[in-house]
Amino acid sequence: MNMDEINFGNAFIYSCYFDKAFGHEQFVSEHVISYQISGETHIDHQNGVIVLKEGQLMISHRNQLAKAFKYPSKDKEYRSLSVMLHTERIRKFGMDHHYPLDRKYNGVPNILLKSNSFMDSFFQSLVPYVEQANNVSKQMEEIKVNEILTLLLETHPELKTFIFDFSEPFKIDLEEFMRKNYHYNVPIENFAKLTGRSLASFKRDFQKIFDSSPRKWLQEKRLSEAYDLLEKKQQKPADIYLDLGFENLSHFYSSFKEKFGITPAMITAK
Repeated sequence: MNMDEINFGNAFIYSCYFDKAFGHEQFVSEHVISYQISGETHIDHQNGVIVLKEGQLMISHRNQLAKAFKYPSKDKEYRSLSVMLHTERIRKFGMDHHYPLDRKYNGVPNILLKSNSFMDSFFQSLVPYVEQANNVSKQMEEIKVNEILTLLLETHPELKTFIFDFSEPFKIDLEEFMRKNYHYNVPIENFAKLTGRSLASFKRDFQKIFDSSPRKWLQEKRLSEAYDLLEKKQQKPADIYLDLGFENLSHFYSSFKEKFGITPAMITAK
């Protein structure tokens, strides 16, 4: 598969794929504003699926789980540009411009936005940096991030609470959360954070609820789900391993055989 993903500076990401691709980062740690140049991005997140189409913008809230599937169009490669809105940089911008910083956002975590000539021009201005990825100074990076923040707030003032929400996840029902989100392949530390717990508290509560360690339970849960999908729905191993949170097909095969004594292919061949 031909692919290209370039990080320039600490805030900008350019993606270009010629075949369908899967985004491996499944924990959104900071706010992100994404611009779809061509193709589509299908985001499978905790509240459903959202599709980002050519010419559209999307802003995603920090501290959420999401999977990104990237699809080229029929006559164009997949291309997108994203800007990471790091918390400390947003906080400084808010303080400098006297925005209220103590409000909690309670709306949807991903919002599609209509682009306009200002936004189009901003993202076009980032393209030259793609070929000069190592030459983006911290000063220029700060200028460009402040520019997109200014554009967002002037064209979408309703996003103020979204952007300046610095609250951390509060303690929630761990069992319900894990049963809904076990298929996201993220470190245990991220599951702990999203349930409002320290890592030690998460492991302790997890053991009480499931009588198992998080890693063991996740592996067992994913493999059991895989067996059902292969046997009852006759799905192909290559079509389900990413959805269930396995890193790659080889890892899925080896884990499955270790637990059940047969390969996934042997289930579908019955």
